[in-house]
Amino acid sequence: MQIRDMQPEDWHEVARIYEEGIATGYATFETRVPAYEDWDRAHLPFGRLVAEISGQVAGWAALSPVSGRCVYGGVAEVSVYVSSAQRGKGTGKALLRKLIAESEQQGIWTLQSGIFPQNAGSIRLHEAVGFRRLGYREKIAKRDGIWQDNILFERRSKTVGTD
Repeated sequence: MQIRDMQPEDWHEVARIYEEGIATGYATFETRVPAYEDWDRAHLPFGRLVAEISGQVAGWAALSPVSGRCVYGGVAEVSVYVSSAQRGKGTGKALLRKLIAESEQQGIWTLQSGIFPQNAGSIRLHEAVGFRRLGYREKIAKRDGIWQDNILFERRSKTVGTD
């Protein structure tokens, strides 16, 4: 497995994996894959990774800002998606470990993830790489017209923002 920077030409495979996540009903509040241009604007210019196995994109991870306020410039939200064929094989863990390292190189001191309570695999993954459960957000947003809960996870850097 190779973890590398995501390129615009990866979008077709990234979108396919994103669609698989959307179809589960518990990976995201999104109900459709956005156009690449919209996705690109919503994510930070760094920390965009893909996991490639035998020339195929098997998963991806990216960062988005949590706020436009400058005081939160070192806080980012994590997205990580793994193709259904690769789940449970270490792809997500490899992506998140690389994403953590890259985020710290870019001055990010806190990573956050909002995870649906029924997404046990994502919860285990985040806990395995040092995220901790901060809280349970009841009825935080609707998906397909139904209120959904979300668990907020956070990973604080041990090297950035420690002063």
